[in-house]
Amino acid sequence: MSDRISRQDLAARIAADIPEGSYVNLGIGAPTLVANYLPDDQEIILHTENGMLGMGSAPAEGRIDPDLINAGKQPVTAQLGAAYFHHADSFAMMRGGHLDVCVLGAFQVAENGDLANWSTGAPGAIPAIGGAMDLAIGAKSVYVMTDLLTKTGESKLVERCSYPLTGAACVTRVYTDRAVFDVAPEGFSVREVFGENTVTELERLTGLRLRDATANERTPA
Repeated sequence: MSDRISRQDLAARIAADIPEGSYVNLGIGAPTLVANYLPDDQEIILHTENGMLGMGSAPAEGRIDPDLINAGKQPVTAQLGAAYFHHADSFAMMRGGHLDVCVLGAFQVAENGDLANWSTGAPGAIPAIGGAMDLAIGAKSVYVMTDLLTKTGESKLVERCSYPLTGAACVTRVYTDRAVFDVAPEGFSVREVFGENTVTELERLTGLRLRDATANERTPA
């Protein structure tokens, strides 16, 4: 049994938590995978930053429409009844509180819910904040999808962000490859652990004091 789950399994786990009837934005990168795992028997409407409401999953091979892309320039499909609109209208939806959930990546998430998901110095990073700040503040619930540790073994859950902030005290829940964490008034609360992970081990990896809210539930890796 592994102590980590795959990115695809994590995307499916996030999809299972999105309530039916929600308007949802999936951020650039790994969060776009969530679209492939949304249940067919539920109405969940996906919004894209570049001006589309009613986005579907990734297209099958050979069925790509070059005019249908998400904000990360990846090909997507359109659901029946999808709407297209100006970029400014898309941002008005984001800023106006019309999105129920957004799923974003992160460099760091602080105990108080601060989010840092952009950097001017990280190799390969998007060199601007983009629409993430609008999503982080405008969406009713902000889910973060990320690995718990960086490639060099540092925790992405921190006491205080050292990267420039995308949004202050905005994160609702953090989905990582090792566990799911809620942002609570007293800090991070472990909602669910994957594989052989324990709250004690997660405290060692993050260097943080964590509240155990797993209720003895464990998800196999």
